[in-house]
Formats: sequence, C-alpha cells, structure tokens
Amino acid sequence: MTSKQKPRFGIDIDGTVTTPDTLIPHINERYKTNIVLDDVTEYDFLSAFPHPVDRNEFSKWFKENEAYMYSVSKIAQDAQVILEKWQHSYELFYISARDICVSDITFKWFEENKVPFHHIELIGSHDKLAVAKKHNVDIFFEDKHDNAVMLAEELKIPVLLFDTPYNRKPVPDNVVRINNWVEANNWILKQF
Repeated sequence: MTSKQKPRFGIDIDGTVTTPDTLIPHINERYKTNIVLDDVTEYDFLSAFPHPVDRNEFSKWFKENEAYMYSVSKIAQDAQVILEKWQHSYELFYISARDICVSDITFKWFEENKVPFHHIELIGSHDKLAVAKKHNVDIFFEDKHDNAVMLAEELKIPVLLFDTPYNRKPVPDNVVRINNWVEANNWILKQF
C-alpha cells in the first residue's frame, strides 16, 4: 500500500460498471443477428457472428454510434450501491479505453446513474498500464483478460476480473475472478 490516505481503485467502465452485454442489442439490431453474451468467447464481438462481417465497416458503424450506445448503457447490478458506499473510504479512479470524444456522454451517464467518481480518464486505447501506474492505483477492476494480466503482473497489484465468456483464459494468482459487484465488495471488505 502506498502512503496515500485512502486506497485508490482503478476501475474500468465498459463490461465492469456497465453490463458486459450492454452493446449486444445494438449490434444485433444493426447486423440482424441474435448474438448473446455466451457467444462472445473472445474480446471481439465479430468472433461471435454467424456470418462474416467487414471489420472496417463494423469499426466505422461503431464509431458513428458509440456515443449513443454509451449513453444508454445498462449499469451492472449492485454497482451503483457499492460504489456509493466505497466513495467515502476509497478513491474511485475510472480508467477506460473509451475515446476522449465521448467524455461528455460518459460524465452525463455517471451523473444520470448516480455513480460516484473522483477521477475519470478516457485514454482511447486498451493499454491502461501507464495511466494506472501514473495514478498509483492499489487495485484494478477489469473485464478484459489481457489487461487484467498485464496490470497484475507489471504493477504487482491485485486485479478483480469480472468473469465473462470472453475472459476465461488462465490468470496469475493476483488476478481474482469474481462474478459480480457483491463478490467484489466482499473481497474488498476482507482485504481493506
């Protein structure tokens, strides 16, 4: 633990604070598919498609629609209540791969969903290591397997990995697989 007064939590947004399936209905509507979360076994929605989809076209569609999709994202069960409790004892630093161009939408979503925060940083890439190191986080909450492993190994901190079909590869000992925010809270209460 560092000499900061309160432990600092690094928290991913999408698939962690929001439900991991929140984008799927939008993708299904656009591509006339009926994918469910269990179909997504890699951190890549296109891997779950029953038919080939042009990656460039998908990226273009996603970029054009991400602000709307993020604005209506579903919050994960119990996330708001638990983060509300945590805000007084811990520093809540959200570090997301979202692009800076959706920062207004992101802040508005946090306000509308009454999700407390001390800092939100949208880095526009999945490489969260430098930002997590810069902010000196004591623990990280993540849903992307390779991010969880890299953060845990490089920073020597515990990472709570929200279990999903797309992140089930093996993990090092300091990556703790959890199913939901209640389990996250129980782990935090034991550790801190």
